[in-house]
Amino acid sequence: MSIPNHILEQLNSQADLVSIIGRHTTLKRAGGEFKGCCPFHGEKSPSFYVNPQKNIYHCFGCSVGGNAISFLRDYENLTFIEAVNELSKQTGIEVPKEERQNVSYQRSAPKPAVPKPTTPKSSSLPSVPSSAVDQSNLSQNSTDQGGVKQSGIEPSHVAQASYDDAHSYEDYPPLDAYDSAPYPADAYGSEYSDDTSYPPAWLSDSDETINLHGMDNSADADGNLYDLLEQIQQFYQNSLTTHPHAKHYFLSRGITEDIFETFGLGYAPFGWQHLEHQFPQDIEGLKTLGLVRQSESGRDYDLLRDRVIFPIRDNQGRTIGFGGRALDDEVKPKYINSSDSPVFHKQHVLYGYYESRQQRANDWLVVEGYMDVIALYQAGIYGAIASMGTAINESQISRLLTLNPTLTLSFDGDSAGQKAAWRTLEVALPVLADDKELRFLTLPNNHDPDTFIKSQGGDAMRAQIANAIPLSQYIFAYLSERYDLTLVEGKAKLMSQVRALTMALPKGSSFKYLLNNDVYQKLGGKRSQNIEAKDALLDFDGDMTISQQLQLCFLFQPRALLEDPIESIWQQAGISDLQLPAHIKQKAASDTLRPLAWEDLQDTDLLDIVSTIKRCLRYLPADANAAAHFILSNVRPMTQETLSRSWGGFYKTLTARNILSLDELVENLVMQLLKLHLQKKMQELIKNPDHIKLAIVRKQSQLLNDWLRAQQAEQSAQMTTVKS
Repeated sequence: MSIPNHILEQLNSQADLVSIIGRHTTLKRAGGEFKGCCPFHGEKSPSFYVNPQKNIYHCFGCSVGGNAISFLRDYENLTFIEAVNELSKQTGIEVPKEERQNVSYQRSAPKPAVPKPTTPKSSSLPSVPSSAVDQSNLSQNSTDQGGVKQSGIEPSHVAQASYDDAHSYEDYPPLDAYDSAPYPADAYGSEYSDDTSYPPAWLSDSDETINLHGMDNSADADGNLYDLLEQIQQFYQNSLTTHPHAKHYFLSRGITEDIFETFGLGYAPFGWQHLEHQFPQDIEGLKTLGLVRQSESGRDYDLLRDRVIFPIRDNQGRTIGFGGRALDDEVKPKYINSSDSPVFHKQHVLYGYYESRQQRANDWLVVEGYMDVIALYQAGIYGAIASMGTAINESQISRLLTLNPTLTLSFDGDSAGQKAAWRTLEVALPVLADDKELRFLTLPNNHDPDTFIKSQGGDAMRAQIANAIPLSQYIFAYLSERYDLTLVEGKAKLMSQVRALTMALPKGSSFKYLLNNDVYQKLGGKRSQNIEAKDALLDFDGDMTISQQLQLCFLFQPRALLEDPIESIWQQAGISDLQLPAHIKQKAASDTLRPLAWEDLQDTDLLDIVSTIKRCLRYLPADANAAAHFILSNVRPMTQETLSRSWGGFYKTLTARNILSLDELVENLVMQLLKLHLQKKMQELIKNPDHIKLAIVRKQSQLLNDWLRAQQAEQSAQMTTVKS
């Protein structure tokens, strides 16, 4: 059996290689990779690396290396075909039964130019375009299904041999070059809709035929779909520069010139046959790609017309399809994606994945639209991806969770957006092991990431992402809106649906019991003051930043500053007794080793509240509301104005729930601020290298995260589980 090369490439790039190898050896994250003892030879010191970005493995001890197919063959002793079938089951990528589709097509001979008939100016009859003069001459060569010409099928041993040759690891690069190694390109193996409209009875030929790509006039050689797609992408990109109104659309939405090039943005001109005019010898390839279609009357027409273009790339950076957006919001459908083809399968592609991978993205965010991906990228927030108008699938979620154990989903707050978020939640549950986390972000005031960044800026967006709510809170918030929780029946229905959801979690999941218990407590079990306070804060105003939430908490409970929360966390996490190598201690400035202070957070309003409370603490009245107003009267006017608008509602919410203590909530909010501060500081030190400071900040961040995980584990251990 001969497997098309592009199918082998898709299988290897989409496979969850870390999970496959993890069945046989323990892998631990080491930077952007995973490290463990080599399963192929006995060793005590791990020298076996798996790179989930490139989806390849290599052992620096025995020099074995390869990809998903090679591992299944060499370690699990599967045959080549068995390995392919196994990956097909895991990824959902179908291996064609006939094995006859490939990426080649028959190019046709150039058509002789047909001069346009000249029509006297006085005539009232329209001229007939040349494209409509001889539609009968657009004869096709014999093709198989999908318009691809059947070519000779190579024997299976030939396909397997090319696969083997492409993965020789005898000259593998040293470890320091591992991350920079190029991805293997060898051939080894909603609003989005299809356009169902048809062209008019006559076709316009107003588009100019410009041979931008130097395509020869020979029909001797077969065409290649990847090459054709690249040429079409260049044609669309060039069209953007020659059509000011299309370029203005992107500029008006805040897109900069450098982003045009990064994402290859373009424009499909108005006209029914511009692609046929531009690529007259590649009609068969255009039809195979679904970019040229046929009307009921038998006339060919272009799918994408008068739309800005978003090239869609695969994991290797090759153009495999296009998304087109109407310039006028009144035009429906607003978005059109090119059809599935031998090289493009919508359910296996994530828009923006290649570009984010090029920036070594670590935090991944699922968004709804192409413009959201681009706006986040332009703001320096890498890792945003969007599906191709279909719901993201289980294998894609599993892949993203392999790259980072926390995945954030950002969907619109309207009904359609929340339904999409819920469907994604259901799809993700089977791959949500205890060490994986799903978080949900709904931006305030009906914003999407694109509009929010334009309105509030990149830093505000980072804060929103950092403050996304966890899966457990999202499930309860979503279901509580759909059931009447004042009735016992409503509570029973909600609990029943939660149990049904948790049954989809992986076998042995402890999260199953913890989630059931958490929801049970929310429905009437005993609850801690900390949980009540968190819920009250979320219910009060989800638009507030972490800093604003903390400021209100300090107003409600100023005694929380009797013992400085930052100093307390610094000591509990062991950061104050930081153990550093001797050479770093010698070179480190004393200032870099001191405990973090409120001034270091560079938050003017928060510092104003903290310093005012510390200054006035002994003079504050006992009544919480009176004490808050006393504090507000002593802060800066701008701080006073901001907090005064929120204080009344916040105070009523907490008192209505009879909440007396915010100790744990304050600690949690301070800890989140410290994490954000250390992350931002590391980013600054990476951009402006200072290796000594960077080593210290990384160690501080590691200790803080370790302490946080220990706290969460302790809290979970104290919870009683509910028998399902």
